[in-house]
Amino acid sequence: QVQLVESGGGLVQPGGSLRLSCAASGSRFNAYEMGWYRQAPGKQRELVATITGRGATKYGDFVTGRFTISGDNAKNAVYLQMNSLKPEDTAVYYCNLRNPWVIEGFNYWGQGTQVTVSS
Repeated sequence: QVQLVESGGGLVQPGGSLRLSCAASGSRFNAYEMGWYRQAPGKQRELVATITGRGATKYGDFVTGRFTISGDNAKNAVYLQMNSLKPEDTAVYYCNLRNPWVIEGFNYWGQGTQVTVSS
């Protein structure tokens, strides 16, 4: 049973920083894409950032250089460094681990961690 354990959310003032972590346990993966999506109240879930096992990254358009994703293959973990946070970054952030290159590849979600940006 694959589990994604997230940590690092919380309350931060505008302009501040947070670092999210997500670690996968229960299996090892050779080909995967792992990263973060977010969902604000009343909005659809959207891409924040992902990284593949080979280090290729992808970011949502709104990131504009403020966030950096990194990975640790040995630990099956990813980290999201978020800087210059804005109130509109407030959302539940979900960790995702999937194989997007095969039909019906695995697709796992974490339970979500709340990020609130407010003064």
